[in-house]
Amino acid sequence: MQARSALFDLYGDHLRPRGGRAPVAALVKLLAPLGIAPPAVRTAVSRMVRQGWLEPVRLTAGPGYSITPKAARRLDEAAARIYRTGRVTWDGRFDLLVLDAPTARRDRQRLAGNLRFLGYGTMDEQTWVATRPGEDVDLLLNEAGVHFERFTAAHAAGTPGAMGLVRRAWDLAEIGRAYEQFVTEQRALLTGVTARSGDEEAYAARFRLVHAWRTFLFRDPQLPPALLPERWPGTTAAGFFDRHATRLRPAADRYVEQCLDGGNRLARQKGRQT
Repeated sequence: MQARSALFDLYGDHLRPRGGRAPVAALVKLLAPLGIAPPAVRTAVSRMVRQGWLEPVRLTAGPGYSITPKAARRLDEAAARIYRTGRVTWDGRFDLLVLDAPTARRDRQRLAGNLRFLGYGTMDEQTWVATRPGEDVDLLLNEAGVHFERFTAAHAAGTPGAMGLVRRAWDLAEIGRAYEQFVTEQRALLTGVTARSGDEEAYAARFRLVHAWRTFLFRDPQLPPALLPERWPGTTAAGFFDRHATRLRPAADRYVEQCLDGGNRLARQKGRQT
C-alpha cells in the first residue's frame, strides 16, 4: 500500500466526516498500523500539497493538513461510489468523448487513469464512452490541455447494441474475476478479526478492506443493471464489502478518535506547562 493512496483513503473514509483536517502526528499514527513509515507519510503529504489535494493548516495539536475544495469533490464522489449512496440509473444515452491524446506516454497514462475513475471506458486511444456524464470531465481535460469534442449518443440498435458497445469498452469478464478474487482474499484476511479483536487490529483490517475495494473505482464504471451480465459477481462482492465494513466501523472509529484526541491532549498539556 503506497502512502499517497493510503492518505486518500484516510482522508476520504475517516477525516472528511471529521472536518477534513488532521495534525501531522495523527496522520503518522493512523498509517503506522498499515506498515507505512513516517518519512513516507511526510513525503506523500508534500507531494499531495504540490498537486493541490492538501493545504497546510495550523491546528490546536500542531501543524497539520486539510483537504482542498478539489480534494473534497473527488473524495465525496469516491465515497458515493464506494458506499453506493446513489441509485444507478440510465436513460439509454452514452456520454462520448473524442480527444487528441497527449503525446507523452506518462501524460496519456495519467489521463487514462483519471477518465477511468470518472467512469469512462475506451473504444480506442482517442474515443472514450460512459453511461453517465462525468461531472468534472470538462475541467479534467481542460486542465490537462487536451483538445476534445463531446457528444451525447444513443445506440441505434437499442439495448442489445449498447451491451455490445459496453463489452468493447470494458472487459467485464476480467472485472468479474477481480471481484471474485477480492472476496476470496478479503474473507481469508477478515476471518480472524472478531468482536474480541483490539480496535487497532479492526481499524487496520477495515482500512485494507476499503483500500482493496477502492481499486474498483478505476476498474468498474458501475454500469446500469440493464447492461450487466446475469449473476454479476460485483453484486455479491458489494454485499460482502458492506457487511464487513459495517461490522468493523465502530472499532475503527474508536481508534481514529483515539489517535486524533491523543494529539489534542498533548497540545493541552503543553499549553498548561507554558
